[in-house]
Amino acid sequence: MTDHETIAGDTVTHYVDGEWTDGAGGDGMDVVDPATGETLAAVEFATADDVDEAVRNGREAFESWRRRPIEDRIQPLFELKGLLEDRIDEIARTLVREHGKTMDEARGELRRGIENVEVACGMPSLMQAGHVEHAAPGIDETAVRKPLGVFAAVTPFNFPGMIPLWFLPYAVASGNAFILKPSERDPLTAATLFELIDEAGFPDGVVQLVNGSVDTVDAMLDHDGIEGISFVGSTPVAKTIYERAAANGKRVQAQGGAKNHVIVSETADLDFAAEKTVSSAMACSGERCLANDVVCVESSVYEEFVERVVDVASAQTVGSGLEPGTDIGPLITGEHEQRVRNYVETGVQEGAELVLDGRDVTVDGYADGNFLGPCIFRDVTADMVIAREEIFGPVLGVMPVSDVEEGIEVMNGSRFGNAASLFTGSGAEAQQFRREGEPGNLAVNAGTAAPMAFFHFGGRNDSFFGDLHAQAEDVVRFYTDETVYIERWPDA
Repeated sequence: MTDHETIAGDTVTHYVDGEWTDGAGGDGMDVVDPATGETLAAVEFATADDVDEAVRNGREAFESWRRRPIEDRIQPLFELKGLLEDRIDEIARTLVREHGKTMDEARGELRRGIENVEVACGMPSLMQAGHVEHAAPGIDETAVRKPLGVFAAVTPFNFPGMIPLWFLPYAVASGNAFILKPSERDPLTAATLFELIDEAGFPDGVVQLVNGSVDTVDAMLDHDGIEGISFVGSTPVAKTIYERAAANGKRVQAQGGAKNHVIVSETADLDFAAEKTVSSAMACSGERCLANDVVCVESSVYEEFVERVVDVASAQTVGSGLEPGTDIGPLITGEHEQRVRNYVETGVQEGAELVLDGRDVTVDGYADGNFLGPCIFRDVTADMVIAREEIFGPVLGVMPVSDVEEGIEVMNGSRFGNAASLFTGSGAEAQQFRREGEPGNLAVNAGTAAPMAFFHFGGRNDSFFGDLHAQAEDVVRFYTDETVYIERWPDA
């Protein structure tokens, strides 16, 4: 193994078979700090030959790794957890510089990732299937989970530290080899994670990193040596990956986009609901699939709630994520910032009232940053573009509804099905929300329906393509197959 350290000005390379390597010399791009416009590093893209080499190394490593006792397989994960804990601030700072979120948001993201490492360390229990003695006369039957080979994950820019850890720990603890292709927009966090993976003691080839873009992903989707693909990103890409991977006989889980709703009942604590709604919509600059950016408010408290939301959002500080006191950092690229601004203009043209306009925000000392302040619309209707499409920015739309039941109807009318929240003081309304709500992640009196690592990350309709989700037992089933073992001894 070779030493490697990712610093500004470096070229971000691949980690293949325990070595940092430049690969075959494909295309690449610059990694840019979204707050300053500074080029932090350059990232090289893996070619199809690079992917093939990683898969071949993974297949070779898999044959011995799968035979290791499961207690041995989780030991590097225990080591990795300790390393992540020790260097969480360092990794968070790297994450902030290349992504733009605040230090608190980056630390929180990494904490969520560490939780998945912790859960995967329980693989001796998670791998257990079932046994029935005397399933038939003289016959015992046992289900045995077995790893399958090499798996890959293609992860997005918005959570470069957490989402790889939705998959990686479970894949390797269950006995598979694993290849990560992080977002090309912010690959430095993944490279830093792999510095720790290199230190944690995984055998060469068990865990590998290849950087790249569309061509790299296509090479993975088409490679016969990869058993399955995990993806998180936009809905159009998720659907394409699902279809292509499935056509190539692979297992696939593809998390897509979202349009999440908050429902506010007249029985809710309005101050609390306003605070948590703004936090949900604006955290990470709105660049997250769990952002609740449409609020359905019972008409009897509508005016009061709009006023409180505007007050809370107006107090948000826009700036560099490295600056103390920043609430909303920059958007990932200038192109994405313009896309979000276009949505704001669309909302104005559609007739929604822009009661808080963050388009003219300036940040002293950061003239080249991709900044947009919080934007709040009122009198949004369900047919508007800004109520139907994922914006992925600090934009919140508020609409009146006659009651909680109508709010649920609006929520369920979305083509997405990722998450939703209800603020209420009524147990009956909470039960109705739980029974009738169609999104895969539901929360009551919580702004963000983010499941802990020991529950799977839900998602339905156009928010998810596949059968088994990320995290916990779902992803363990994704990475293994059950062999049914039938045993009979006629003389017994």
